[in-house]
Amino acid sequence: MLKVAIDTNVLVSAIADDGKHRLLLLKLLQEHTVILSPMILAELADVIIRDKFAITESEVDRFLSNITKISKVVQDKARFKIIVEDPDDDVILNVAYNEKADYIVTGDKDLLTWKKFKNIRILNVSELLEVLKE
Repeated sequence: MLKVAIDTNVLVSAIADDGKHRLLLLKLLQEHTVILSPMILAELADVIIRDKFAITESEVDRFLSNITKISKVVQDKARFKIIVEDPDDDVILNVAYNEKADYIVTGDKDLLTWKKFKNIRILNVSELLEVLKE
């Protein structure tokens, strides 16, 4: 069983569109350990409620309630301050490191250029889907 920290942008895409992001999220929730934090969930709630997503507040609340029940939600323990351009990216790195995640899945181009952080592989959705097929 893999431990995977999921970046907010992947969660937003999984909620907003019935595509590979949702497929990955469902597969991870069913077969592996999804690692989230209060800061990731708060950012998700802030982003997904925007008008362009046409998702109601009650739908967001229901999603957040359900995902927190079947994920491992861990406290945010700031440790590393690495990403100068976007300090919010430090959240996913810290959560993954603190929980000894196997992978970080993200759509963030800056994070993806790293490829690895402290032995944690950083992959996009397609790459992680390929890993799960193996």
